[in-house]
Amino acid sequence: MKKEKLTRGLIQVYTGNGKGKTTAAFGLALRAAGRGLRVFILQFMKGGDYGEVKAVKLLKPYITIKKTGLCTFVNKNNPTRKDIKLAGEGLKTALKTIEDGKYDVVILDEIICAVDFKLLDLKKVLNLLEKKPPFVELILTGRNAPKEIMDMADLVTEMKEIKHYYRNLKIGARKGIEL
Repeated sequence: MKKEKLTRGLIQVYTGNGKGKTTAAFGLALRAAGRGLRVFILQFMKGGDYGEVKAVKLLKPYITIKKTGLCTFVNKNNPTRKDIKLAGEGLKTALKTIEDGKYDVVILDEIICAVDFKLLDLKKVLNLLEKKPPFVELILTGRNAPKEIMDMADLVTEMKEIKHYYRNLKIGARKGIEL
């Protein structure tokens, strides 16, 4: 497949309390891979066996994925030292990946949640955004995007929950749909 290049990379944010932020980012990754672009996905606060990780492995060498998190939920009011350490390591990996130029698209899945949960310092994430090279597309996902991140973004999409089967039908996460 002929490798295409981006003529201009932008910053996109998918935020909000609705379902679909990670799904939108992975859809973009799929589209980019279909055009021969190299995609790096770094998942913050996720260590479990999610279906998207298995699927993306089938798309090598176009999409690379790395997880930086435990297989347990992070307690927003009392994150562990390990949660904070893993998020910090993820941020270092993200910065190195963005700066090395190997990837055309970099997706930082749930990085906004890592800021919201105080696993990452907002100023360090803003510094990462400032260091983005002009030909790298950068996508950030997660609930509760701070105004400072949204101000730096070129596109902000808010997923708004109107109705969700978690609440009205008491249906939990399902393999192949949420997991």
